[in-house]
Amino acid sequence: MDFQLTEDQRAFADMAQSLFADYCSDDQLRAHDTSGAPYMQALWQQCVAAGLHSITVPEEHGGLGLGMTELMAVLEQQGRALALVPLWEQQLAAATLARFGDAALQPTLAALMAGEIAAVSLAGLAQSRGCTLRLARRVDGWLLQGDCPAVPLAASASHALLVAQADEGLRLVWLDLNAAGITRTLGQSQHHQEIADLRFDAVALADDAVLPPTAIAWLEPRAIAALASIQMGVTCEQLRRTVEYVSERKQFERPIGSFQLVAGQMADGHIALEALRSSVWQLVYRLDAGLGTTPQAHAVRAMANDTGLNVGRVAQHVHGGMGVDVTYPIHRFLYWSRALAVALGGTEHHLAALGDWLADNDNLGWKYDLAEDELHATPL
Repeated sequence: MDFQLTEDQRAFADMAQSLFADYCSDDQLRAHDTSGAPYMQALWQQCVAAGLHSITVPEEHGGLGLGMTELMAVLEQQGRALALVPLWEQQLAAATLARFGDAALQPTLAALMAGEIAAVSLAGLAQSRGCTLRLARRVDGWLLQGDCPAVPLAASASHALLVAQADEGLRLVWLDLNAAGITRTLGQSQHHQEIADLRFDAVALADDAVLPPTAIAWLEPRAIAALASIQMGVTCEQLRRTVEYVSERKQFERPIGSFQLVAGQMADGHIALEALRSSVWQLVYRLDAGLGTTPQAHAVRAMANDTGLNVGRVAQHVHGGMGVDVTYPIHRFLYWSRALAVALGGTEHHLAALGDWLADNDNLGWKYDLAEDELHATPL
């Protein structure tokens, strides 16, 4: 049995690696940090030209019609390069509209395929006090009220895909950010991406702006897989650079990497990374095969958060004073890990969700694809 990527999948990864290398040197990343730009716009145009923004979008809607495995291969390279472009957000939003949106949303879908930016936030799925956006049914549509904090690229985007609470449960909402009743408070994330707090004051929405309830079940595990894929890349490059550093930095006339504690910490980091890789590969395989993914997705999310933050903390520590010098590049990897860790709920939220699932499925059928797991399967 061959567990390697196919030749075509490796080709996607190699193309992405080459493209990101041209735009994401340490000097170029430092220039972006001080530029105030919302994201790496020149790189984004190259990603659109190469089709990297449309991997999972069906062919009939202008995409490549491929799976999460191909997207994972690209996103890992994005994480290695710290390429600040909305690759997963853009195409998973487009793929969601293609699958669950009606004909009225097709013009905005075409705009996404042309490279127009969309703001995506799924934070409403994991807010500790419940979703802060509320949907109320009206005779002629819906009414949206509340706040959505720190939405990436919400100042530059014309449309957004957000999570809101309706009477019957959580729903995905696709809305025009220029509509009456929406205000934006601009800001910037720690890893130098544009964000904005959105406030909605009785915003009227048409029926087609609220996607079916099944859209969340389809999108959430794919978003988790995408974030974990990026985290794999961030952690892999962070470890590579740290091992290189401790192999050269000397103390008591010896490389600090030869000290037992430091060597053990690097080994622990590599073990955690490979454990995460195995879990992510299983998740994307199951997504592409149409199998149930509820427990796998929650487990991957918790593992990715812990791996990124734990490896990042150790990497910063063994760099000593260089680790806190923002003119030295290693701090960016920890900033990215922190940003990825808060994008869709923290470790505690997903462990609690996994525990709830196991309590409802107490014969552990999720290991063997027994009947209760198939109840949670979503169509391809």
